[in-house]
Amino acid sequence: MMNSTTGKTFGLPNVKVPREVPIAKHRFMDYFKGFEKLPIVREIFGKDTDKVLAGLEVEFSGGRFGYMGTSDEDSHLIISAHYLREGDSRSIYLDVIHELVHVRQFREGRQLFDESYEYADRPTELEAYRHALKEARRLGMSDDEIFEYLKVTWLNEDEVQRLATNIGVYPTQKRALER
Repeated sequence: MMNSTTGKTFGLPNVKVPREVPIAKHRFMDYFKGFEKLPIVREIFGKDTDKVLAGLEVEFSGGRFGYMGTSDEDSHLIISAHYLREGDSRSIYLDVIHELVHVRQFREGRQLFDESYEYADRPTELEAYRHALKEARRLGMSDDEIFEYLKVTWLNEDEVQRLATNIGVYPTQKRALER
């Protein structure tokens, strides 16, 4: 993927992720080009890939905080314009993959935010992270790099560790402690 701001290549698939976006709701495929061709996305949606992505909306939100998520009302994506502008390209890419799993889960009638589970144990989150993990490994990311990707502001150190273990990520530091 190429960063449209700097022209720097990040070694990601040939997809286009916008860095500057208008604050409003739009069609996903008008801004995220090439995702319908990715094997991981086709694995998520199967034969419905083109139909789902053609109908998917994305809402770009203002403000300086936040990342991205999936609406539990209609499954459109909500993405921080600031995150697109300032975030790490590889993390943004993996987050899109993660959120597309939530779109599928919503379409299947699953409860995305089941509060009877903590985030690091929630089945819908684990499934979404496993798809992102599969893609991260395909990109050649190490478990240490993937562990860093899992560190988000709403999880403490123990929760990140539990999430990593739940999806099969074992950073060098943890392997050394287990010896």
